[in-house]
Amino acid sequence: MSGTEDILETARAWRAEGERVALATVVETWGSSPRPAGSRLAVTGSGRLAGSVSGGCIEGAVADVAQQVMKSGTPQLLDFGITDERAWEVGLACGGKLKVFVEPLA
Repeated sequence: MSGTEDILETARAWRAEGERVALATVVETWGSSPRPAGSRLAVTGSGRLAGSVSGGCIEGAVADVAQQVMKSGTPQLLDFGITDERAWEVGLACGGKLKVFVEPLA
């Protein structure tokens, strides 16, 4: 079973337990990105996480939006990025962008 299938199975199991669940999926990357397109993060209403869409502050921001998405029922497309010029200032070799689609699971 692939990592993506594991995350989907975990999300399904959480739903079966009665948890609200949102699924975040990397849908596009450009330049430097910690995770490739197709990477997923499952988030529950109680705060459990499985998988990864990035790291650091992006992962936290996605988890926060997942909580909002579970409450509203409205999916969101998130856009994150840093230019090559800014990347060097914060200690990265190059910039990058990623888009993450966050949706509630029914």
